[in-house]
Amino acid sequence: MSWVQTAYLIAEIVTIPLTGVLMRMLSMRTLVIVAISLFMLASLGCALSTGFGMLVSFRVMQGMAAGVLMPLAFSAVFLLFRPGTEQAVATVAGGLVAVLAPSMGPIMGGLITENLSWHWLFLINILPGLVTVGLGLVCLPRQPMQLGLLRHLDLTSVLFIAVALGSLEIGLKQAPDLGWFSPLTLALFAAFAVLLTLTVRRPNPAVDFSLFRDRYLAYGCALSFVLGIGLYGSVYLLPVFLSLVRYMGPVEIGMVVLVTGLAQLISAPVSVLLDRLAPARVLTFVGFAAFAAGMFMSGFETRLSGYDEMFWPQVVRGVALGFCIVPVTRFALGFLPLERVSDASGLYNLSRALGGVIGIALIDTVLFTRTAEHADRLKDLMLADPTAAAAALAISVEELPDTEDPMGLMGVMDTLQEAAVTLAVNEAWLLMGGLTCLGLLLVWRLGPIREPKPGIPMGQQAEF
Repeated sequence: MSWVQTAYLIAEIVTIPLTGVLMRMLSMRTLVIVAISLFMLASLGCALSTGFGMLVSFRVMQGMAAGVLMPLAFSAVFLLFRPGTEQAVATVAGGLVAVLAPSMGPIMGGLITENLSWHWLFLINILPGLVTVGLGLVCLPRQPMQLGLLRHLDLTSVLFIAVALGSLEIGLKQAPDLGWFSPLTLALFAAFAVLLTLTVRRPNPAVDFSLFRDRYLAYGCALSFVLGIGLYGSVYLLPVFLSLVRYMGPVEIGMVVLVTGLAQLISAPVSVLLDRLAPARVLTFVGFAAFAAGMFMSGFETRLSGYDEMFWPQVVRGVALGFCIVPVTRFALGFLPLERVSDASGLYNLSRALGGVIGIALIDTVLFTRTAEHADRLKDLMLADPTAAAAALAISVEELPDTEDPMGLMGVMDTLQEAAVTLAVNEAWLLMGGLTCLGLLLVWRLGPIREPKPGIPMGQQAEF
């Protein structure tokens, strides 16, 4: 099951930075149609799979198709919508989908698996895919394809970047289990570093890393990376707690985590309005500060914490997300020439995806290493300070086992394990909150953001 997920993520991360060159070759309209059609075919293949190898192969195809769609969406914000309110609304809409999708996933997945079969987890993609292809054919502008660019494509750099990102993804997946300094993990990280360096040093690599010379894009990608750590980390960590400690099923988990998406949905109009009235730097600072605060608020749970205790931290994070996404996207991509937006969008989205992968790896490391340590400490605390132990376990002192009874500990083993996992989860929340605070440092280092010249579209502003 782990590799069914990992195969998709590796393929997705590999194709994200290639979106720019693919869009120049095929045009936005054709690439959207091809990517969604490929995703539908891969979904059908997954549903019809008769073995593990076949399922993983189609998951790779799914990931390759999905990898270009998010950069395409952000590119469309600047290529299809007029500067100002239209672009702000389009950015918020994209952000809403990005948050609502993982929030709705557990509910939909639970309902499907409980009432139908796992095959429908993939078949459900077909109808929306057909609708989207139809909308793409009707709504997206026709542009000529430039297939001749394929002759000038540096295929060596494509291979290097694919293997590099794949090595990084697998290394991060294995690090929490094997150790961050195990020979295999270090070898995979070294392969990533070497191949990425070779890619950057190529004369004309398929991925244009020279775009990072634009300081707004560079800082925007750094902020996107930090946001990815917190965003994907929080979306991953909350269901882990609800599953391992509160023993909730997919539908129950979905009802809890939906709060974040709904909070962002409700606050979206405010994000759009303030983006027009307040400086982007101020909004970004407030957004990252509030998002970090929302994670710090979740860092003091007990094993009995449920919907009520998790409600306000999720509301704070959901409201903050709009301010983390809208202004950052605007200044990261908005000052670039229009012909470079698609390449920059690939780097921008790759940064967030890599942040998410690293965030999840850090969370797994905390859970794997600290849970056992907390369990041992709680067992010692039961002997040394029963009152403190009872408080940590969220039970009364009378419910603690008799220290003279060697078998008494067995009666509270489940409670002890739940409390140990909860303490590790709390540490992971605090770690995510601390890392998100790096965004505040980046905003401070960025300095004042130049306002666009009046009357000139954002994409046609002078390049830095």
